[in-house]
Amino acid sequence: MNLSHKITLTAKKVLQLEAEAIARLAEFIDEGFEECVKAILSIKGRVVVTGIGKSANIAQKIVATLNSTGTPALFMHAADAIHGDLGMIQQDDFVICISKSGNTPEIKVLVPLLKRKDSKLAALVSSTDSYLAKCADYVLNAHVEREACPFNLAPTTSTTAALALGDALAICLLEARGFSSDDFAHLHPGGSLGKRLYLKVGDLYTQHEAPHVSENARLKEIIIEISSKRLGATAVLAADTEELVGIITDGDLRRMLNKYDSVEGITATDIMTPAPLTIEASAYAVEALALMQHKSITQLIVTNSGKFGGFVHLHDLLKEGLI
Repeated sequence: MNLSHKITLTAKKVLQLEAEAIARLAEFIDEGFEECVKAILSIKGRVVVTGIGKSANIAQKIVATLNSTGTPALFMHAADAIHGDLGMIQQDDFVICISKSGNTPEIKVLVPLLKRKDSKLAALVSSTDSYLAKCADYVLNAHVEREACPFNLAPTTSTTAALALGDALAICLLEARGFSSDDFAHLHPGGSLGKRLYLKVGDLYTQHEAPHVSENARLKEIIIEISSKRLGATAVLAADTEELVGIITDGDLRRMLNKYDSVEGITATDIMTPAPLTIEASAYAVEALALMQHKSITQLIVTNSGKFGGFVHLHDLLKEGLI
């Protein structure tokens, strides 16, 4: 067997083993899991997640997920806990201890100290007969048959299972709290993810001038308006009411040249596309992006309570990192 073929087979085997392990976790979601979720919902303090070795790395990720989905949490390394960090646990905190075996020396030292503090303890373990599981108030069963490592030694399948169960716990808490996308946006203001959740069209279109002409405007005025405002289009407003009646784009001008032998006397009404697509300033920027992509256009007219306000351009969304 050549090296390339062996690499492919090994990668597929690892992914299959880990996928099967996660799928089996569904069998272990029981009343104990439900009671653990309810207990966390009732606390006034925070969730403290601890572990050692690779379990500590998983604990850090679970903490990050809990914090970002509305459950205040912090990480405590199990080894550091018995050398002073135990002081970070306050009254009304809830502790989740992650350990595959549940029998490591550090865990056996830590658990009695946690019990003395009257902290509620959940064990996220692969072995429900372990010391940790027997001492815990709640058991989150993350049992795996074997590691993906060929020697059944390196934490691989077990850490993936623990991570997935932590995700399940976090999302159950999210839904039970009624945590919304608006709440999520408040906790994720940075980066493209945050912008997708809070950036409004109204935050963008005011950066531009608002090109517009009367429906009676002549060709020269139209071209000057489109060229000077540099958005590739202009709105067309009714001469008497200034209501939006159409849009003229660069493409409309090109089509006009193909349609008419003479441009003498042509007005905006002759060129414009009537009843153009619009979006309200209060809409999210991602809605504008979706509409542009669906219609294969690069700009949208923005309205405020139905009245012409300006334009939002695809480049605005690109600059904000939404694409």
